[in-house]
Amino acid sequence: MLKSQLNQASLLTLLSDFGDRDVYVGVMKGIIAQINPLLRVVDLTHQIPPQNIAAARFCLMNAYPYFPDGTVHIAVVDPGVGGKRRAIAVEFAGGFLVGPDNGIFSGVLSQNPAIAAVELTNTDYWRTPQPSRTFHGRDIFAPVGANLASGVPLKYLGKEINPATLLQIGMGKCQTTSCGVLGQIQYIDNFGNLISNIPGNYVVGKTWLVKIAGLTIPGCETYSDGEVGAAVALVGSHGWVEIAINGGNANSQLQINWQDTLEVINH
Repeated sequence: MLKSQLNQASLLTLLSDFGDRDVYVGVMKGIIAQINPLLRVVDLTHQIPPQNIAAARFCLMNAYPYFPDGTVHIAVVDPGVGGKRRAIAVEFAGGFLVGPDNGIFSGVLSQNPAIAAVELTNTDYWRTPQPSRTFHGRDIFAPVGANLASGVPLKYLGKEINPATLLQIGMGKCQTTSCGVLGQIQYIDNFGNLISNIPGNYVVGKTWLVKIAGLTIPGCETYSDGEVGAAVALVGSHGWVEIAINGGNANSQLQINWQDTLEVINH
């Protein structure tokens, strides 16, 4: 890396399922600091449920718009580590994505399509040319992300690949009906709120309700619009229709399954 690149105080984000009990996240930050100690690092979350690529997809998709253009997002939820899945870096309008090619970036790229993508084959930008088969976050993704954030061009990092070949996680699209729209649960947050894939603009300014798993849940504007302990449906800060319980945990109390179909009905 050029010395002049060390003067760049660019921004990196980290997202993983590593948790905070072990040293894995700290080790990745150490690698980043070795390459460029001036880089700013923001932890999006390291509490993704283990191996849950869909949850990682959702969290990254809902976090990236709040960062400056040019930010490098490193995401490591990687049950296929050491196997045949590709290690990639992707350029999109808002910055760069670095991680495994397992669908983790498909949410971001559904909103901001890839401009260019490379498979990370240039070992000059890895921590070691013989990386661990179980910790590519340390040996490939952290050093590549740090170099990218320090000004190394994307094309130097490996061989160009067609963005159309990047793995997608299909969450399904909303389907309009005669009286509303069908969708599914795509994420469950720490409060137990059940977040659907139905954008909030389907219900803004309307009187509506949600039907799911034999339940009928009224559409509201705030959690407190229902009585304590009552189920409510509303548009969360993320912009998606969600199901919650005022003062409770919808995931544990309603027994609704991940990716269950729900129907928003306007009336």
